[in-house]
Amino acid sequence: SHDLMGQVIFRDPETGKSKLNEKTELMWARVSAVVAICVAGYLGINPPGFVAQVVAFAFGLAAAAFFPTIILGIFDKRMNKEGAIAGIITGLVFTFGYIIYFVFLGGSKEDYFLGIAPTGIGTVGTILHLIVAFVVSRMTPEPPQEIQELVESIRLPNNAGEAHDHQNISQPSGWLFVIQKKRRKKRKKK
Repeated sequence: SHDLMGQVIFRDPETGKSKLNEKTELMWARVSAVVAICVAGYLGINPPGFVAQVVAFAFGLAAAAFFPTIILGIFDKRMNKEGAIAGIITGLVFTFGYIIYFVFLGGSKEDYFLGIAPTGIGTVGTILHLIVAFVVSRMTPEPPQEIQELVESIRLPNNAGEAHDHQNISQPSGWLFVIQKKRRKKRKKK
C-alpha cells in the first residue's frame, strides 16, 4: 500500500512525496490485507482446480507479472518505471484474463491461444511483458544517471576484483580447506 497508494496513486507531482499521512496509509494496508485474506479464503473453500493446477496458475501469474521487470531492472540500464509498469500490467492482465476466461467463464479448449492451456499461459504473458517493457522503456525518457549507476553497481559490485582462472587447484583454499586443516590438527593431537 505504501508503494502503490502513496508513491503512485496519491503522489504529489510537485514534491514527489505521498499525499497520504501514515494513518491513511496504514488503513490502506489493512484493507488490502483483508481483501487478500478474503480472496485466499474463498479460493481455499472453492478451489478452482487441483493443487498442482492452482500452483501452476500462481507461478504463471507471478512470472508474467514480475520476472521480466526484475531481469530487465538488473541487466538493462535503460529500463525505467514506465516500461516496468506497462510490462507488469500487460503480463498480469493478459495472463489473469486468460485464466479467468477459460477456467471460470467457460471458455472451450478449441479456443485456446496456440493450443496453450490456462496452466501454461504464464509463459506467453511473460514474453508479452518482456516485449512491452522493453519497447516502452525505449520510447520514454531514460532513467536518471544515479539510477543507471545503481544498476551498474548491482551487476558489478565494488571491490570485486577481476575474474580469475581457477584451473590451478594446486593451492587449496576456501572453507573446505580450513575444515580439512582443522581435522588434520585433531588427528595429530591424538
